[in-house]
Amino acid sequence: MPAPELISPRSPRVAAAKRLARRNFRGKDRRFLAEGPQAVREGARYRDGGEPTLVELFATVEAAERYADIVADARAAGARVHLAADEVIGEISTTVTPQGLVGVCRFLDTDFDDILAARPRLVAVLAHVRDPGNAGTVLRCADAAGADAVVLTDASVDLYNPKAVRASVGSLFHLPVAVGVPVEWAVQGLKVAGVRILAADGAGEHDLDTELDHGTMGGPTAWVFGNEAWGLPKETRDLADAVVRVPIHGKAESLNLATAAAVCLYASARAQRAAGGCRATASGQNR
Repeated sequence: MPAPELISPRSPRVAAAKRLARRNFRGKDRRFLAEGPQAVREGARYRDGGEPTLVELFATVEAAERYADIVADARAAGARVHLAADEVIGEISTTVTPQGLVGVCRFLDTDFDDILAARPRLVAVLAHVRDPGNAGTVLRCADAAGADAVVLTDASVDLYNPKAVRASVGSLFHLPVAVGVPVEWAVQGLKVAGVRILAADGAGEHDLDTELDHGTMGGPTAWVFGNEAWGLPKETRDLADAVVRVPIHGKAESLNLATAAAVCLYASARAQRAAGGCRATASGQNR
C-alpha cells in the first residue's frame, strides 16, 4: 500500500482547499468542495463547455483503492490527485465522518438568460430558502423529476455551501442552476418565456389534486418554493399565476420543504408526460 504524500494538515495546498468551506473564499476563487464518492464521481465526469470541472482531488490511500475508478476518472479529467493522510482529509472535510474523498471543483452555475433561451418546461425556483440541506435536496428532487433547471434567488442560500453540495448527491452536476437572481426577475423572465408560475404554499387557495384533475398542469411550469419556517411572503405569492397547496389527507400538520417540492415537481412531470401534455410532439413522440 503506497504512503500518503500529503501528511501535514498545515500544508499550503491543504489550507487552500480548506478555506473553500467559507463563502467569501469560494466566491473569490470561484471554486467549491465536493465531498464523498458520488459528488466527486459526477464532478470528474462533468464538462462545462468542454472544460473539466474537477481540478483537484484529495484521497486517503484506502479510499483511492476502494474507488479506483473515480480516481481514474479524476486523472482523465486532468485533475491533480493527492494521496493524503486521514488527518489531512479530516482537516479539509466539513463532515464529522469523512468518506476519504474531497474534490475541488470550478463553479458551474448557468446564466439565467441561458436558461430562458432553452425554453424550459419545468423549473424549480428557490426563493428565500435558507437551509443548505433543503436547497441541495430540492435540487436533487428537481433532477429526479426531470426538471430543466433550478433557480436560486438572491435571498436564498449559497449553492456551493458544502452541505448543499452534499445534499444534492451529485445532482448539482446534472442540470442548469442559476444563482443570485432576484425573485421578481426570475418570475418575470419565466412568464415572458411562456412558463406558468405556481407558488407552493400550505395556505394556497388552489389544491394540487384539483389542478391535476382539471388538466391545468400540462404546460411549462415553474414552482416557487419559500422559506422553511414561514413559507413565501405575500409579495412573492402575488407574483404567481396561482398559489397551490399540497393536500393533507391524514393528520400531519404539514410537509417539510423538500417533501412538498418532490410532490409538486413530480405532479408536474407526470402531467407534462401524459397524452396531450406539453412534452408530446405533433407525431406523438415524447421528449
